[in-house]
Amino acid sequence: MREPTFLILTALASGPRHGYGIVREVTELSAGRVTLLAGTLYTALDRLAAEGLITHDHDETVDGRLRRYYRLTDRGIAALDAETARLRQLTTAAEARLRHLRSRPA
Repeated sequence: MREPTFLILTALASGPRHGYGIVREVTELSAGRVTLLAGTLYTALDRLAAEGLITHDHDETVDGRLRRYYRLTDRGIAALDAETARLRQLTTAAEARLRHLRSRPA
């Protein structure tokens, strides 16, 4: 799973969000390293919906503009959980190797 996809799913793990809310949350989660452009975001949302990982939750109109909210599906929760476990396993392996490197005499 690519990082932007992981971050979008993570942003939705705290509850339904509209597009701009997802963009802000992804920027915050990534400490500013990932900034999604509107075209990229909506292409990803369409793909994630087609894969059954997210779904339309509801719409609201604010200042005459439609906001479409998305949420994770059960399949999306499972995918995020699996990717989190995979990343944790990789992180654990990297940390073990770094500890080994640090413990060697210079």
